[in-house]
Amino acid sequence: MSSVYEQSPRQASGEILMEISNAMMSLFKSQFGRGPTRASAHWCGEDAISVVLEGTLTPAERNLVAMGEHQRLRDARLFFQYASVREICTPIEAITGRKVRAFISGTDTACDGLSVETFVLHPEGYDGASRIDIDSE
Repeated sequence: MSSVYEQSPRQASGEILMEISNAMMSLFKSQFGRGPTRASAHWCGEDAISVVLEGTLTPAERNLVAMGEHQRLRDARLFFQYASVREICTPIEAITGRKVRAFISGTDTACDGLSVETFVLHPEGYDGASRIDIDSE
């Protein structure tokens, strides 16, 4: 197999997106004990990547939905996402070769936990701090 650098930009981009999708599937499984049923990564312009993850709710989270505790579930999920910024952003940086500038996470609890993880990247060649280095508040 040829290296990413020997491929067309479109082929390289497709491989990067597939690798990100797979990394996020694995990451959700390790962080939440269950992986999503589907993941797809997409470039949003030149400096942002969004990953759409479907079927992310655990059985306990589904119970919260059945109880009507959507806000409690969103709060808990958001808390866990930002507690795991390092684990979530590290593979993005490794795969893209660029540092993450910002990380934005959201989950729609009414749609079986459809989640979107968005990463805004610093420009290529940026040598400063990454989002990983910023303490979450």
